[in-house]
Amino acid sequence: MKSDNFERTLPEGYKEAYVIDATKGKFSFWLNIVAMAIMIVVAVPLIVIIFMTAEEITINSWFLLALFGLLIVYTILHELTHGIAYKLMTGEKLTFGMSLTVAYCGVPKIYVYRKTALVALLAPFTVYSILFIALMIALPDPTAKLAVAIIFAIHFGGCAGDLYDTFIYLTKFKDPKTLMQDTGPRQTFYTLS
Repeated sequence: MKSDNFERTLPEGYKEAYVIDATKGKFSFWLNIVAMAIMIVVAVPLIVIIFMTAEEITINSWFLLALFGLLIVYTILHELTHGIAYKLMTGEKLTFGMSLTVAYCGVPKIYVYRKTALVALLAPFTVYSILFIALMIALPDPTAKLAVAIIFAIHFGGCAGDLYDTFIYLTKFKDPKTLMQDTGPRQTFYTLS
């Protein structure tokens, strides 16, 4: 936990530069459309490859129930991974929640610097992409492989908001002194005037 990773109050000279709110109208709609498109683009080739190479795949109500349960567990783990990154880098209190459009984790009472924000944003994408790819390669059972492929595709699409925030940092806010207040569903970027 380093105090140089965040500020408790907005320092003098900073002004609001950009706001992303995943609970608001048009942005929320388009974010979810992009997320679904990403899921389809990732899922279709994986599912085709699995079905083409498998001798037998069992899809029944138990498979669907297990898949649904795994997706709930994954969503919780995804948000906890954001939280672990934030906690390790700031030591500050986290907030978790879910709206109709997003599950979220944030640190609303502080302003984090660019590096801290990028680590927290990319932690779930990195950890779970590696894990799911490794599982798809290692699992011998094609039904289990299919379940992991579906979860991987949902994971990839579900990271759309995190990847969008990362894209904003990489294109608009390259200054390491850029601050972000992350309430979870809303990220507000601040730059020096």
